[in-house]
Amino acid sequence: MMIPQEQFDDLLSRAALAALFYYPEIVVDDDDYSLQKDIAYCMEPVSAIALEDAERLRTAIGHVITNPTAHRSELLALVIELAPPPIE
Repeated sequence: MMIPQEQFDDLLSRAALAALFYYPEIVVDDDDYSLQKDIAYCMEPVSAIALEDAERLRTAIGHVITNPTAHRSELLALVIELAPPPIE
């Protein structure tokens, strides 16, 4: 099943939002915080993706949330690989 580009765009928006609100001390300051919950939230738009690809995306999203500057190109490259080509 091919996931539409719009759903990958939603994933990227959610990852950016999660990264914006992440700070290293959040684990200490907020007992309810879970990086895995943020990753699951980001993955919702592409929940129908193949398991192997989902694992790769989860890892990349986790890296982006905790250190966006170092890892955003990794996530973008993966989304470009997995998303359908644009229709001209």
